Amino acid sequence: MQRDDLEALYTRMERRLYNVVYRQLWSASDAQDVVQESFVRLWNMRDRVELTTVEPLVFRIALNLAKNRRRSRRLWQWMPLDPFAKSKSKHADDALAEKQTEHRMQRALDTLPPPLREVLLLCEMSELSYKDVAAALGIKEGTVGSRRNAALEKLRTELGEPA
Repeated sequence: MQRDDLEALYTRMERRLYNVVYRQLWSASDAQDVVQESFVRLWNMRDRVELTTVEPLVFRIALNLAKNRRRSRRLWQWMPLDPFAKSKSKHADDALAEKQTEHRMQRALDTLPPPLREVLLLCEMSELSYKDVAAALGIKEGTVGSRRNAALEKLRTELGEPA
C-alpha cells in the first residue's frame, strides 16, 4: 500500500467509519481520534495489507479501538440535553425534541448486545456489504443478516415502534 492509496482510502471511508465509531462512543472527538488512529495503524501495517480486503480491515481496527476506549472510560458520558446547542435558527421546542429523539436512540443502541450493535452499525452506517461486514467481524455472512435482523427487532421493541 502506497501513501496515495491510503489517502484515497481515507477520503472514501472517513465519513462512513466516523458514523459507525460515533455510534459506539457517542463522542465526536473520541470518534475522530479513533478514525485517525485506525488509519495510522493501517499505515503501520501497510506491507501486510492487500487493497482488496482493506475496507473490512479498517472497520475491524476501528471497532476494536472503540471497544477499548469504551472499556477504559468505565463511566458513560451522556450528551447534554441542551435545547439551544444545535442552531439558533431552530425553535427551542424543535431543538429539544431533536435532542430527546437522539438521546432515546442512543439509549436504545446501548441496550443492544455488542455483537448485534456492531453488525447493525456496520450494515447501516458503513455501506459495506454483508460479505465485507462478515470479514470485518470475523463471522459468517449469514450471521450478519440474522444479527442485523435481531438488532432491528430489539430496537423496534425498545423504541416502541411497530414491527
